[in-house]
Amino acid sequence: MKKIEEIQQLVKSHLASLDWRIEPCGLYEPIEYVLSLGGKRIRPVLALLSCQLFDENIEKAIYPALGIEVFHNFTLLHDDVMDKADMRRGNPTVHKKWNENTAILSGDAMSFKAYELLAKCDPSVFKSIFDAFTETSLDVFEGQQYDMEFETRNDVTIPEYIEMIRLKTAVLLAGSLKIGALCGGASERDADLIYKYGIGIGLAFQIKDDLLDVYGDEKKFGKAIGGDINCNKKTFLLITALEKSDAASKASLMDWISREKFDRTEKVKAVTAIYDKLDVRTNAESAMRAYYEDALNALRQISVAEELKQPLYDLANNLLYRED
Repeated sequence: MKKIEEIQQLVKSHLASLDWRIEPCGLYEPIEYVLSLGGKRIRPVLALLSCQLFDENIEKAIYPALGIEVFHNFTLLHDDVMDKADMRRGNPTVHKKWNENTAILSGDAMSFKAYELLAKCDPSVFKSIFDAFTETSLDVFEGQQYDMEFETRNDVTIPEYIEMIRLKTAVLLAGSLKIGALCGGASERDADLIYKYGIGIGLAFQIKDDLLDVYGDEKKFGKAIGGDINCNKKTFLLITALEKSDAASKASLMDWISREKFDRTEKVKAVTAIYDKLDVRTNAESAMRAYYEDALNALRQISVAEELKQPLYDLANNLLYRED
């Protein structure tokens, strides 16, 4: 049984072996560039870990796993255009290094290259994998649309937020796991259970990300604390604070949200103080732990030996207690 670190290396080596020296260069060079920027490669790793639960030969899932990673990076490329982001993983974004039209077109090409890689699976599982991937892709786009709509709303509820992050973040983790399981010959029941595991860790992962943005160690987190606060991003913490706040706290929050000019440090300090007063951190940590337990409960029900599941238990634990 391969360890997570071994699988990560396998993904990196296969990803690096993909040949993007295709004409026209202006279309494919940005793809090679964005894939070279690194990352944890968690989605293809999940696909291969999931395959390994049911079949030791994880090579049968390698191309679908790579397809998932190419798709994920395509979504990041388009997200950067929509967010007008200048940097991605410490490097200029594609639309900054080239231009927006290139970023959009190269992203479109990546989405189809993802399907091309996905199709290099065993023909016996192609239909089920194709359906799972297509459903997952559409879910991600729906989640992105909700996220954009939430930018102009101050009445977003926690259930709405959970549905948004389920679609935007959790389903791609869950879909990766399900596709890996299908490649490994899992039953429909087990494929659905590992999908539920993915939804649980995905929701816990995003709420943890919300917490780290406010309460994380800046050096370990890898970016400035309070980024979500400064751009008024609808997070679990902000929505909970708006729901729990008394009139004075709500007025203060709305004042900070409405300001177009402000001192960044002052705003982060003031909003964090409101979060502390309302103890929204406890609410977020409770929700995160509940989704984590949902994930473990689904994992326990999968009909393979417990020792084979250990890497997935470890992964869930690492996501819950991570600091970056």
